[in-house]
This record gives sequence, C-alpha cells and structure tokens, in this order.
Amino acid sequence: MTTSNAAATGHRRPPAPQRGALRLSLADLLGPAAIASVVAVVFLWIRNQGLLSLTTVDTAVGSLGLLTGLVSADLMLLQVVLLARIPWVERSWGHDLLTRRHRWIGFASFWLMMAHVVLFAVQRISRDPASALDELWKLFITDPWMLFATIGTIAVIMVVVTSVRAARRRLRYESWHLLHLYAYLGVAFTFPHMLEDGADFHEAWARTYWWTLYLFAAGVTVLYRLGWPAWRSLYHRLRVAEVRPEGPGIFSVTMRGHRLDRLRTESGQFFIWRFLDGPGWSRGNPYTLSAAPTADRLRITVKIAGDGSERQARLKPGTRVLIEGPYGTLTARQRRHPRMLLIAAGIGVTPMRALLEDTAYAPGEAVLLYRYTEAEHAVFADELRQIAGRRGVELHFMPGPRRADDSWLPAGVGTHADDAQVLKELVPDVANRDVYVCGPPAWLSAVRKATRSAGVHRDSLHTEEFAW
Repeated sequence: MTTSNAAATGHRRPPAPQRGALRLSLADLLGPAAIASVVAVVFLWIRNQGLLSLTTVDTAVGSLGLLTGLVSADLMLLQVVLLARIPWVERSWGHDLLTRRHRWIGFASFWLMMAHVVLFAVQRISRDPASALDELWKLFITDPWMLFATIGTIAVIMVVVTSVRAARRRLRYESWHLLHLYAYLGVAFTFPHMLEDGADFHEAWARTYWWTLYLFAAGVTVLYRLGWPAWRSLYHRLRVAEVRPEGPGIFSVTMRGHRLDRLRTESGQFFIWRFLDGPGWSRGNPYTLSAAPTADRLRITVKIAGDGSERQARLKPGTRVLIEGPYGTLTARQRRHPRMLLIAAGIGVTPMRALLEDTAYAPGEAVLLYRYTEAEHAVFADELRQIAGRRGVELHFMPGPRRADDSWLPAGVGTHADDAQVLKELVPDVANRDVYVCGPPAWLSAVRKATRSAGVHRDSLHTEEFAW
C-alpha cells in the first residue's frame, strides 16, 4: 500500500548538514589513543628485556606469557572505557559501533589472556615435570594474589562464553546483562597479581601508567554508568503516565517528567529504562523513543519478547522511572542530503515514526518502506498515515512473510529482479538520499547489502539493530 504527496507543512527544506568529515574531536582521538596504549605496553615489555628473553625456550615462554598478559589487560581496560557510556564518545561513534568494537576487542583480549595462562602453565610444568600438579596449584592458588587472578579469569571466561551468539539466543536479556557484569569483577580481581608479580610494574613511571589507566577506566564507569544516570533520574522525576496497547503483544508506555528538554534527546535515540515497580527493577532494558521527545513527555513502544517486557505491560501510572541515556546516532544529525529514505521491519518502525514526526524535510522528501508480517502487526499504521497526510511523506506498507532467500522483501515482491533493483524501482533516487534502517540483524544485513548495491554511500547509510 502506498500513500504519497500530501499537504505542505511549515517545516522548511533543510540545507545539507555540515557533518564535518575532517572535524577533530576528543572522541576522534580515542582510536589513536587506544593504539598508543597498546604500543606503550609493548614498549614496557621491550624495556624490561622482553626481546632479549627470547633467546632460550624457557625464558621465551615466560616472556611471551608476560607480553600476552599485559596486552590482554590493556585491551580489557579499553573495553571498559568503550562501554562506559561517555556522552561525547556515544554521540560521535554511536552505540552500535562502540558495541561492535567492544566485542572485537573483548575476544582479542580473551584469547590473549588464555595464551598468557597457558604459557605460564607450560613454563612451570617444563621446569619440574615430576611436580606438575604442585606447580600448577602454586601458580593458580597459593602464589601471592593468584587465587584472586584465578577467580577473575573464571569470571571473564563465563562472560565470554555467554557472549557467543548461540549462547545469547538461549538467555533472557536480563540474565545475559547480569552475567556480563562479572567482567568488572574479572578486571578488578586480576589487577593485584599484576602489581605484585609483574616485572613491568617495578619502575615508578610504569606503575603510574597502569594505575592511571585503571583509575581512569574505573572513574568513567562509576561516573557515567552510575553517578550521571542517578542524578538525571532524580532531577527529571520521570513517572509512567499511560500504558496503551498497540497490537498483539505490543504496547506503548508514555512517561512524563521535569525539564526533559535538558536531556537534549533526539528522535531516533534510545534509553536504558528501569521501572521501579518491584523486584527486578534493577535490570534495565534498552528501548527507542517511538514519538518525538518534548519538554515533559517521552514515549517508548515495546514488543513482548519474554525478557521482562511482560512486566512492563502491567506498569501502573505513577511508577517511577530511572534512565540512562540518551544513546544512539540514528538521528537527523547524521543527514548528508535533504532527502531521506526510512526502511523498517516490525517493531523497528519505532525510531522511524519519531524521525518522521519532527525531522526537517519538505513534502515529498521523505519515504518510508515498512515491512511486517500481517496487517495486525503494522504498528502505528494510523499514526504514520496522519504524519504522511500532514507532512507529505510517501509510505509503502509491505506486508507478508519474508522470502525464502536472503532477501529483505516480502514473499511475492520483487521476484523479477534482485533486491537492489527493486529498491531503485521503489525509490529511483535512493543513491542521493540518507537511508535509515532499523530491524532484526539478518534482515538488516540484507537491506544493507541492497542499499550498497543500489549506490548508497556508506556515510549515507544509518542503521540500528533491534537485538542485543
């Protein structure tokens, strides 16, 4: 179904945004700083005879064990900083990109940590094979601070195992998030043995480097994951105003609060929400705004997925709300072109509905392609038609099950051509638009492939996965 070209509105045609491709900010320096920290760690190892220790098998094993441990610790701290929710980093890089880099760095850190453990175990056993068990007991239990290090290592292993996609699919979001917090325990418990046993910590400037890195990671985590959200929640005094069903298993929660404009929230962003409705309130859930934010109101729309969302469907007016955020870069701030195309699947329409409501564009400059399985799952169909009528948005409702192949299109649509060609038939000037995409990972990957084949520049493609 298509609705197009309605009445003109008072929203002016925006000039092409000045995104500032060459702009240098503190966030832009984070990548080089991360690389510099790894280089510094390797330099510490070299300075303490690391290369010279490679001359014999025994010393080489120990030296490489030390190097892998140092780099692993450095990368582990970088992970903590990446997901400390530092506002200027979130705004510059975006939560999705930060999460992906956190994941890459996390697995690299984990395998280096495993190499560190194995190399030192091999060194101990090779020195006295007859007392292998005694040597391993000393290494992992009785040597100074090694029991703490062992507990920390087990905590990190547990986090990594539950971070594998196959395991994540079997866990509720709240359970996974709780287990993931053990990574902080792992970092804290492995630090003392580094100070006690590490040769690279004996010099004052080396100890200063590592203490600075640890304290910075701990400081930004406490400030931005605990202190800042707590202060904002107290100041803005958010409470549930209304819970309204939107369709089968889908509902909206409207909240009101004090001076919400000071949050500087943009349509397309999300918060981590905690509703003080009883036991389990401490487990936060990420939900995107489904309506343009105002000075006293925020609205989210939730699909019941068995991850605590059932409780939220039963929220009572007056329930207090704690927030972290806003996060995300799926906003009008990212635009490079006056025209834009929005592509959504299922509940992924929530940020698109908010963007269409208050983003600056002229009639005919915005197109929405909305995929859903059945008519009853078309969330906000009436609201979208109202916005289209008021602002001149071209709507394409695309119902039906997904095609059997890797297409993002519904069954029976576009069988005469590939995905990119169908996209260009629907939106001929797609290569000259900003394209916003939100939906489940596999579907989003298919859309990303089609848009790139259709000529959309990667800087014009803005995506958000509705997954964790």
